[in-house]
Amino acid sequence: MTVRRRLLFGLMLIAAWVVMTFTHELGHLIGGFVGGAKLTSVDLAPWRLPYSIHSPDPYPLLTLWAGPILGVIVPIGLASFVRSGWTWLIADFCLLANGCYLALAWLSGDRFLDTARLLDAGTHPIWLAAFCTVTIATGYVRFRRDCIRFFDAR
Repeated sequence: MTVRRRLLFGLMLIAAWVVMTFTHELGHLIGGFVGGAKLTSVDLAPWRLPYSIHSPDPYPLLTLWAGPILGVIVPIGLASFVRSGWTWLIADFCLLANGCYLALAWLSGDRFLDTARLLDAGTHPIWLAAFCTVTIATGYVRFRRDCIRFFDAR
């Protein structure tokens, strides 16, 4: 494996992180807008954990669920359109990362992260578990396959 290939992979992971954080937070912004929430604060910088705060938020479940759902659907939709190996690697990273984020936020119990806020807004834990299970399992298998293909390519 060449240094160039490793560098390219590192750059793709950085791009994947930026896409994941941006589409996830953009989902919250769209969900809040559609639900009539008032945006009071937003930070989309990918080098720290992006956030958006809506208050009042008449439909917090819409605002909260839109983040991880659009954070998965948008990259997969773009990868389906572009049909390139690197776009699928990014999309599958987003699939895996959104599930891992909700699962790890659940374990941390941090009340400011999405999972605690979803539970407080009325999401049944089974829906969180289902989302995490599907996205982590599918994302792991697909992202692993993408990585193997990337490093096997000559």
